[in-house]
Amino acid sequence: MEVRRQIEVSGIVQGVGFRPYVYRLATGRKLTGNIRNTGAGVTIEIQGPPESVQDFVNHLPADAPPLARITSFVVHELACNGEADFRIVHSDAGEEVRTLISPDVAICPDCLHELFDPTDRRYRYPFINCTNCGPRFTIVRDIPYDRPSTSMAVFPMCPACQAEYEAPLNRRFHAQPNACWQCGPHVELWDKSGRQISCRDSIAEAAVGLSAGLVVAVKGLGGFHLAVDASNKAAVALLRERKRRVEKPFAIMVPDLAAAQEICEIDSAARAALESVQRPIVLLRKKSSCSIPEEVAPFNRYLGLFLPYTPLHYLLLREGGFRALVMTSGNMSEEPIAIDNHEAVRRLSRLADYFLVHNREILLRCDDSVVRVSGEVTRQMRRSRGFVPVPVFFKDEQTSVLAVGGELKNTICLT
Repeated sequence: MEVRRQIEVSGIVQGVGFRPYVYRLATGRKLTGNIRNTGAGVTIEIQGPPESVQDFVNHLPADAPPLARITSFVVHELACNGEADFRIVHSDAGEEVRTLISPDVAICPDCLHELFDPTDRRYRYPFINCTNCGPRFTIVRDIPYDRPSTSMAVFPMCPACQAEYEAPLNRRFHAQPNACWQCGPHVELWDKSGRQISCRDSIAEAAVGLSAGLVVAVKGLGGFHLAVDASNKAAVALLRERKRRVEKPFAIMVPDLAAAQEICEIDSAARAALESVQRPIVLLRKKSSCSIPEEVAPFNRYLGLFLPYTPLHYLLLREGGFRALVMTSGNMSEEPIAIDNHEAVRRLSRLADYFLVHNREILLRCDDSVVRVSGEVTRQMRRSRGFVPVPVFFKDEQTSVLAVGGELKNTICLT
């Protein structure tokens, strides 16, 4: 005897490896059926012996991928049919969109290992990613979250990437931004007029420029950063003058936790914030022995530190051997962050000497998040990349309130 169930799952269940997870959960129990993305989340139909189906239902929310967040889980009875296997089927289009989009998260340990493995086919590839990491929110054009609905649609996968994408036991199974040197986005180095600089390695050449005291505009996940070598007082002062930022502190990116511990006081809560998948800027008290020049954060006892979160960041830091890079938002004061290559050249040519760009389009700008750890609690000062667009979930129903933010920033909140 067999039973069939339909399961409607809502929340953050697209772009986080949820469909491949369900596929493995079903096939491991020899169940048949299908799963598809919908405008509200995912819909699963599952069929098999009653005890196996119930075991599937019990494990589904309990063992979900770490980046998933289930907000609704509804089970219905269905009539059985003659399906012979479990399939991931084409997403429903044209529905009312009610699903949550996953935020962009930092490169995972597996991809980071491959990035610096000379034997790996993605060795030093600046856009390495899998279902556990990489861009999400900033490359989405529409829901359901499938490759044709993202800025990766213009990059057809090569046979090797396509094989990974279709292999259920591969961690790149249905990873929508999946790509490699052969088929994916690439990096270029431009001068301030927007002309490509001919060089063997654009990232290495950008690192040479940073070491020489130049300002480099670096395209990241949610927009451009303006980068300088944080140990170079003259370069920091030059960036401050060009950006018309008299005293406001600059955030700095350090290659790893050890480098962060050399310059700031870091307890276990601060370490957890720094190493979290969101990779926010964390406000930390300077050590008395801090080697970062005063020009980075004048008259301030704190520094805004964050760790690299894209493959390109890791490559740039390692290529130049930098202990710290100023990485401030790519804009003039009070303007939005630049996200398009030619827009960046037009708006930032008076600020930057080089532009390290890539051809994966950013569809939604998203600045770096800022947090402060106080009394073992991490408090968000600016909630953006890594957190947006996930809502803040309340335990109880709330009165309907519209808040529009503080004096300097528009931070819209609707309950």
